[in-house]
Amino acid sequence: MCEMFGIDLPIFAFSHCRDVVVEVSKAGGLGVLGMARMSPARVREELRWIDDHIGGKPYGIDVLMPATYHDFDGLKFEAEQLFPRPQLDFVRKMLDDAGVPRLPPEQARQIESELVGQFNFTPRESEEMLEIAMQHPIKLIVNALGTPPAALVTRAHARGIKVAALAGSPRHAIKHRNAGCDFVIAVGTEAGGHTGNITSMVLWPRIVDAVAPLPVLGGGGVGRGRQVAAALALGCEGVWCGSIWLKTIQSEVTPDIKARMFEAGAEDAVLTRSVTGKPCRTLRCSFTDAWDQPGAPPTLPAPLQGVLWWGQGRTRVERARVKEFLTYPVGQLVGDMSEETSVRQVVYDMMEELLDARARLDAMLD
Repeated sequence: MCEMFGIDLPIFAFSHCRDVVVEVSKAGGLGVLGMARMSPARVREELRWIDDHIGGKPYGIDVLMPATYHDFDGLKFEAEQLFPRPQLDFVRKMLDDAGVPRLPPEQARQIESELVGQFNFTPRESEEMLEIAMQHPIKLIVNALGTPPAALVTRAHARGIKVAALAGSPRHAIKHRNAGCDFVIAVGTEAGGHTGNITSMVLWPRIVDAVAPLPVLGGGGVGRGRQVAAALALGCEGVWCGSIWLKTIQSEVTPDIKARMFEAGAEDAVLTRSVTGKPCRTLRCSFTDAWDQPGAPPTLPAPLQGVLWWGQGRTRVERARVKEFLTYPVGQLVGDMSEETSVRQVVYDMMEELLDARARLDAMLD
């Protein structure tokens, strides 16, 4: 993987924060910007900023191109039209009962309208994001949900851009390989965000064997050097990390959410459909708990459930700073996150512990 991208360390960092992307690439790895919640104008702004600050180092982008999704075409941005009454009433009553102030109606409509423009789940929206991104010197396109279309792979390869995709099973990984991906990212259930049900320890070697000799990155529960060593020992060529960057100074999360993460244990990273409509591992809170209770309505399809949470829920609770409702996608690694540090220090600590792990294994196996 280092040879493929001209980097020093096989550490690939997924982040919604441009600062993290730049700092990881500067530290010798490769930063990948998540664009799932960005408007076209925001994509242009973020990529221009990265180009101006990354010093010519390589970086990539992460998009969402799922096989199933809900299209907003033709809908007005009114809560009563966007959402079925049972789910809308459920969220409003939940927050009303908790004393979380409602937003003024006009303000709520504006927020939901902006959110609908930022949740890029349809092929058309993803294509628009890619069109903008390909005007910049990106080196990698990753699809986080599903197999990249063959036309995208062909087009990217013609521009010298590598293509990869996340996989939660060998079956998905084989589809990615057959579509022409340059490598596969095997993501265990420990991961934050959208993930499957198989643990990294079981999943990584199965996918390595299924797509060999295609390179594989190990993701899901990676934030320390020993976990990097485990991925390499199981046949991976590097690692894909996301949650570990949330504890850094450069992270995009608010101080209130970061403080909740520092208090959480591994069991507080729960797999739920309540925040996006697809299985997503996120920090447990009163909102996620409510959807697990008897009598709760079914969650909506993606990305409608995400707009419901952000527009009717998250904006309200973050403005009121209601701690028990604050959440953010994060993996089980959250149990190891106790204090703030820098991106560069995380990278250095990972490499030092990797070398220590290698020395320990060498001594044991000598």
